[in-house]
Amino acid sequence: MSLHTLTVEQASQMLVRKEISSVELTRAILDRIEQVDNQVQAFVTVTREQALAQAEEIDRRRQQGEELGPLAGIPFALKDNMCTRGIRTTCSSKILHNFIPPYNATVWDRLQAAGAVLVGKTNLDEFAMGSSTENSGFFPTHNPYDLERVPGGSSGGSAAAVAAGEALFSLGSDTGGSIRQPAAFCGLVGLKPTYGLVSRYGLIAFASSLDQIGPFARTVRDCALITQTIAGHDPKDSTSAGLPVPDYLQALEGGVKGLKVGVPREYYQVEGIQPEIRAAVEKTIKALEDLGAEVGECSLPHTRYALATYYLIAPAEASSNLARYDGVQYGLRVEGEDIVEMYKKTRSQGFGPEVKRRIMLGTYALSSGYYDAYYLKALKVRTLIKQDFDQAFARFDVLLSPTTPTVAFKFGEKAADPISMYLSDIFTMSSNLAGIPAISIPVGLTDGLPVGVQFMGKAFDEATLFRVSYAVEQALLPAPLYPQL
Repeated sequence: MSLHTLTVEQASQMLVRKEISSVELTRAILDRIEQVDNQVQAFVTVTREQALAQAEEIDRRRQQGEELGPLAGIPFALKDNMCTRGIRTTCSSKILHNFIPPYNATVWDRLQAAGAVLVGKTNLDEFAMGSSTENSGFFPTHNPYDLERVPGGSSGGSAAAVAAGEALFSLGSDTGGSIRQPAAFCGLVGLKPTYGLVSRYGLIAFASSLDQIGPFARTVRDCALITQTIAGHDPKDSTSAGLPVPDYLQALEGGVKGLKVGVPREYYQVEGIQPEIRAAVEKTIKALEDLGAEVGECSLPHTRYALATYYLIAPAEASSNLARYDGVQYGLRVEGEDIVEMYKKTRSQGFGPEVKRRIMLGTYALSSGYYDAYYLKALKVRTLIKQDFDQAFARFDVLLSPTTPTVAFKFGEKAADPISMYLSDIFTMSSNLAGIPAISIPVGLTDGLPVGVQFMGKAFDEATLFRVSYAVEQALLPAPLYPQL
């Protein structure tokens, strides 16, 4: 088995048994990046020297008999909207093309403390605004299963890197589906944790009430292990929950007998769902029933308003968050005759079309005379969407749905139609609005392209999500998917 195809758990066991060293593993991953990233284009920045230095330090500590955690010596990648002290952090935007943060995101501090080895920062839709990574300010990322197709977005680089074997795991951010949709397109497990479970400190904000950091991995077990490491209270993040983190690995073995699984009927009324996606959900339902779960229909009646609600709240928060990029403090500055002209030129040249579109939408929704009609009303509908989930979870332990309406689409297929692109996240954005956890797991291939299904759970009940996902994974896809790249 090639080292770049290992799961985190397999690599960790080999490191513990000293069958390989962290330097060997890290070199294999860096060599893989050199071999295939000219085709995939997952990375904005590769941190070769730092990665090898980290790996050498882990090997030294292991040789001295120090007890290290399961992520020690494991190469991984970070989405390039998470701050890394001394390492360029761009948000795949020209306006931050030369920004080097003076501090670390909390998730990076925690992974460093666990001994994980950072091999680079991955491409994304600019400021995480997009569903295909076609909106990167630098270059598009390609799907390792078919290089003519998108990897999803906005965390497309993080997903493509793991799928292509350029990292054993990665972190992405999810504002409306930006971990789960690329996970489905690239044959990976991707988790959006409960809002507040994982610190957002050092995550460059898109929409602060929706953003969450989460992992990409090849298996549910790996995903649980990574979540265990990055979760937990952070005093630097005012929205971080002060709750204990359960043992997610222990929760995997519980089985699903007697578990109540709800299937929202509204998710089947969405136009444009491919037959292969419906078949994947039905296959998952049968597997759950065979394992002893009770599957029934439920209703989330305000689902049809989720898209409109999301595209009022998210751009409104984005227009506020992105006001700081003005050429004065950091990032790009384009000189003008006076400060107003400098603002205009900097933002005109620094932001791409999708970012500008969302800033204008958000500024309009927040403007005098429209705030009550648009933004305030969207907040009220958001409450109704959350109440739908509360009622469903009074009867069911988890909810099952497709992750995406289609498999990965081709480059340019939706680029000219923003609404069609936004509909890629129709099944994922409601859980961001409600603040609940959701996970996408692969359940097979159709015409060589991965298909994923989504489980949604009660707030801070990631343990049950991992349990049901693990049971389905073992029943339908016990060996991880790999592209023929």
